[in-house]
Amino acid sequence: MIGFLRGRVLQSSPDHVLLDVAGVGYSVHIPVSTYSAIERARPGDAVELFIRTHVREDALDLYGFATEPERRVFEALIGVSGIGPRLAQVILSGMVWDDLLGALSGADIARLTRIPGVGKKTSERMVVELRDAAARMLQELRRDRAPAPAGPAADLVSALVNLGYRQGDAEKAAAGAVQEAGAGAPFPDILRLSLKKLSRA
Repeated sequence: MIGFLRGRVLQSSPDHVLLDVAGVGYSVHIPVSTYSAIERARPGDAVELFIRTHVREDALDLYGFATEPERRVFEALIGVSGIGPRLAQVILSGMVWDDLLGALSGADIARLTRIPGVGKKTSERMVVELRDAAARMLQELRRDRAPAPAGPAADLVSALVNLGYRQGDAEKAAAGAVQEAGAGAPFPDILRLSLKKLSRA
């Protein structure tokens, strides 16, 4: 099963992307949130997607997500009776994953029914089957988020992200540069050191 792809975008739309991975084109279904992340990438940049492979008798479909939490929520949604991959994709397009988990754990039916294509019965079924799991998942995923860097590292991360680097890569390079150069080093020196680290990654 395919679980991850990294490649160049050949075509994209709000619900689909064609990804060139080492000369092979992968057709991947995506939610709108992932499309937004793809659109923010600079031309020529590689795009990374966490993949859920869905096998049917007559087809093999790939569903891609910009983050691992999105994929995990998608997998929880397709475990609900009556919700297939396409509807799960629509649901994630209508509400970001942490808001969705919050609505499910809080049994907020009214909020869930505002998602296009999701009626009251579907919302109620999601709450019944996912309420407890959504609360646990939300707590776990929020706990796993790394704390935001502070001080010189925060300024470095902001500068690196503005230069087009991914948030996670920028945080790692900034932390290493500050540790190596010392917090009192001039900002331009630490920035150059961060860029060297990113160029070697």
